[in-house]
Amino acid sequence: MSPASPVWLRVRVVRVLWALLAVLPWPWKLWALIHNFQECTWQVALNKFQRVGENLESDRFLHQEPVDTVRNVFNMLVDSPIDRRERYLGFPYYLKINYSCHGQDSEDLVRRGHLMGLKPLVLVTFQAPANFYRWKIEQLQIQMEAAPFRSKEPCLATEVCVMSWYTPMPIKNGSVVMRVDVSSNGVGPIIPNQRFHVNINGFLKMEGDKVQFTVGDELFDLKLRYFVNVPSRPLWYNVDQSPVLILGGIPNEKALIMTSTNFKEFSLVELSIDSCWVGSFYCPQAEFSATIHDAISTESTLFIRQNQLVYYFTGTYTTLYEGSHSKWVRVLASECIKRLCPVYFSSNGSDHIIALTTGKHEGYVHFGTITDGLVSFELLPRNQSMCQRILATNEMNILYMVPQFIPDARGLEFLMILGTETYTNTPMVPKGLFFNVYNNLLFIWGNFLLQSYNTENFLYLADFPKESTIKYLVNSFQGDVAIVTETEEIWYLLEGTYQLSRLFPSKGWDIHVSLQVMKQSSLYASNETMVTLFYEEDKLYQLVYLIQKQQGHLVKRQVPVENVLLYQQYDKYHVEPEGNFRTLIFTNFCPFEVMRLGNLPNPQAYTRQERYLARPPMVLNPSGFHTENSLAVYQGLVYYLLWLHSKYDKPYADPVHDPTWRWWKNKKQDKDYYSYLASNWLSAGGVHIDMDSYEKVYDLKAYYRLPERIFLDKGAEYHFSIFLTARGHSFEMGSVFKVRSRVSVGVVVADPSCTESLVKQRVLVKRNSVLFLVTLRDKSLCYDQGISGHHLMKTSLMVKVVGSSGFCFQNTHLGPRLQGNLMVPVFIGCPPGKRLAFDITYTLKYMRLKNKHYYDCIYQDPEMPCFLFRDMFYPFFLIQDLVTGDSGSFKGSYVLKVVGGGRSLDSIVDYNEEEIYRYNSPLDKTDSSIWTTKTAGTTHDMAFYIMSYENSGIEWLCLENSPCYDMTPRGIFPPEFYFKVLVSNRDVDNSTYCDYQLIFLLHIHGLPLSAKRALFLVIVSASVLVGLVILYIIICLLWPYVVRACSHLRWRINNIIASESYYTYATSSRVFSLSSQPSFEAITKVPSQVDTKVENQEDQPNLEPAEEKQPET
Repeated sequence: MSPASPVWLRVRVVRVLWALLAVLPWPWKLWALIHNFQECTWQVALNKFQRVGENLESDRFLHQEPVDTVRNVFNMLVDSPIDRRERYLGFPYYLKINYSCHGQDSEDLVRRGHLMGLKPLVLVTFQAPANFYRWKIEQLQIQMEAAPFRSKEPCLATEVCVMSWYTPMPIKNGSVVMRVDVSSNGVGPIIPNQRFHVNINGFLKMEGDKVQFTVGDELFDLKLRYFVNVPSRPLWYNVDQSPVLILGGIPNEKALIMTSTNFKEFSLVELSIDSCWVGSFYCPQAEFSATIHDAISTESTLFIRQNQLVYYFTGTYTTLYEGSHSKWVRVLASECIKRLCPVYFSSNGSDHIIALTTGKHEGYVHFGTITDGLVSFELLPRNQSMCQRILATNEMNILYMVPQFIPDARGLEFLMILGTETYTNTPMVPKGLFFNVYNNLLFIWGNFLLQSYNTENFLYLADFPKESTIKYLVNSFQGDVAIVTETEEIWYLLEGTYQLSRLFPSKGWDIHVSLQVMKQSSLYASNETMVTLFYEEDKLYQLVYLIQKQQGHLVKRQVPVENVLLYQQYDKYHVEPEGNFRTLIFTNFCPFEVMRLGNLPNPQAYTRQERYLARPPMVLNPSGFHTENSLAVYQGLVYYLLWLHSKYDKPYADPVHDPTWRWWKNKKQDKDYYSYLASNWLSAGGVHIDMDSYEKVYDLKAYYRLPERIFLDKGAEYHFSIFLTARGHSFEMGSVFKVRSRVSVGVVVADPSCTESLVKQRVLVKRNSVLFLVTLRDKSLCYDQGISGHHLMKTSLMVKVVGSSGFCFQNTHLGPRLQGNLMVPVFIGCPPGKRLAFDITYTLKYMRLKNKHYYDCIYQDPEMPCFLFRDMFYPFFLIQDLVTGDSGSFKGSYVLKVVGGGRSLDSIVDYNEEEIYRYNSPLDKTDSSIWTTKTAGTTHDMAFYIMSYENSGIEWLCLENSPCYDMTPRGIFPPEFYFKVLVSNRDVDNSTYCDYQLIFLLHIHGLPLSAKRALFLVIVSASVLVGLVILYIIICLLWPYVVRACSHLRWRINNIIASESYYTYATSSRVFSLSSQPSFEAITKVPSQVDTKVENQEDQPNLEPAEEKQPET
């Protein structure tokens, strides 16, 4: 049987089910289906490239480099839209995806889902790195469709016994933290979306075929004494940046709990540290132990404190930097460290940590900075300690003095500390501070809880009992705070409210546990110990040690905050008579019945989330199962898609603003041909690559909830609406006959001097509802210009329905959800994903129009066209939004500078500040200017020209002291020069927070020679020409004489040759006659010598020239 064809539904089945629930009065069967919605869960495992199809455990994520394993497969794809000359690589891992439902066999479920057309959709989100100086800050996602694959194990069935879905597990340079969201394509069984953390573990190494930890040795025995009766401890790490989480506190063991999957999987590791404990008079130690007291993880480095000693270990992360440490390094060896404190967010491209000292440096702190794995500490304050400054109060600004005793609230939920209130006899014992950088909320805690938004006015929250003492706080940074006391109580607080709720122990908790025991849940037991409490996004989780059937194990479970708060309201009820019966009515304190968000803009413009789409190639197989070769093709295509993304950030803008345009630009016209091959099962390699399956997504829609974060540029706004249906009759007549609702909404901005909110109310009387239109606006006051994604200001927006805190819940298929309180982090500055690019297409078009011609170089480069020196140069630039796909001309002002240059690409050098000033400033008096313009505008100090879209004409000068002066040609072609040009709008453009900086190379040909060299060449050329002319005239005048002389010379030479020939002949004849005389004596008589001479003279021709004959006398 063939599976259903892949369908990508825009409207999920879940929405259809809810619509049916709204129409049908009592759809019990459908409600039962949705009620069991959460019984099925996705299962995700990591498999090596070579182990695909094997039913083994999940591999550990330690390999970080692309692998050359797909080249041979791509060489077989002869008739396909790819270019086989390109280099396609693969990733070292696959994601193996299954799902399971409670009480059912997973293998049967997966087969059934495949035959019904189920296709898991995998969304991988890459977390941006901390060091934005080294890596580009971007919010990148890639969505993939999983491909079905049969197991390699022997199977007796004809088609399939065991199968799974697979997708490549992509890796991106600069990112070690990745979130994997798995969802359904809307066909087949209903499975809720689920998120997994798949991070790179840089603290692993390969020893032969085994994976080992570099920080120590893995322990496989979780002993009871490690966790039972051991107090919980905080989990400290850099939020959204730490790929590996560590947790200490194992009694008398130098061991850590380590995980790279947020405790979905974890290991107990014994550390390879020296454990040398030395006390001194300035560092007294009451007792020594092997326990790791403090443990903090950053993006690349682990920190621990054992007694007074501090160690760190830098992981191997080749995607972030080069090099690492292979052992633990001890720091602050001469200091007595009593506590390590985390810094939850990175700043200025680095992670940070704080070490508190005691002993000789009491009152000082060591501020640690971690950049690309390099650790350094600075002692602060620099001049004198905090203790000395407190004594010298005139040199210190005291923000607030904590009261000596706990105030008497007299039944109030909170109390403003003004100094006039009455106090109890219980002293205030401060234990710690916590500051939220998003909403500026400061907590001071101990056996009390104080909060303040401005560090001046503090509120005392009276719901927290003074008999308890807070051990640590946990903040979600999305509006939620969890509190753990010394007695392991758990309290909950919504930021911006004053009502504390105890979650454990409580009646609501007991009800929840009882229900879980009835369901036979494996996450709860009668004997359990909480190890730690932490937030994962906006969900609160526990790491708990359970003892079940004499066996102990660690589990991660979600704390049901909403369920517990909801159950605690069940004791608030009353009985009303209704006819002959009495009805039990529970009191609902929520002021509204329905709360909906609407008019939400498309999220990408504000979240700055870039997303790519990649579907697997189509296999020419009736069963629809993929092979190892087709999965390898999928790997290579995903790799190349991300490679195109990384290479798209180049100075010269493409004609089409899309990274995938270059991939298919020469193959689009053959799309029908490739489809014909696939439809007739003729595609090479048994796979068909659909070019439309690999694209960048620009039109994501909002899903009726506020985004995870909002980025605001200068003067930008964010709009949305809140629709509230009131409970009962909630309207009254106000002044001037206006209807007023008792349901009200409060909007709080964390920095009112930087942002403002506008709220408009519309009362809908007939619908018993109120519509609030909310606008968040940047005031353009609190931020200077910055590079895209750099040094953003953190703030937040909080929306609260009055009276809803802890009382309003929305029933969903995943359980109740708190309503009435919204919190969104806001980042003010230049948003990520915006860039300035050189618009080469329009520049060439405009120059042809203005200069009436265009001359390129002899050897043309389509990536870098040439420009003629004598032509006016008119550069134009684009502002490209890599997130939304928008691209338009840059209409602001900018400064253009030549910051480097050379005769060839290999000889380009960067100029120093002095040279940049001389080559580009209109104030230069040294004849060093490279260019000039007719634009009159300059910077405030008149050092540089200010260019704009309307005034962009540049005339090249290359004066005497400039580097491009007097360029001699190499060969027969005119001289060329490469200029390294910097374009920046900093301090000259007030329309944006973005400091657009573009550096690109400009190829100029036809440079002129210097005046001296040109004059010298003219003189030499003229001299040679005149000399040739004179020589020609002389030759013309003397030519007849030369001809006669040559003729005479030739005649004389001929005469000489003839004379020598005659005498040679005469001599030879005489010798011949003498030798033959005896034989002729009898026949004749030889004449006498005189007669012979006379005869010879008469017979000899006249050989003398006529002109030399003597005249006759």
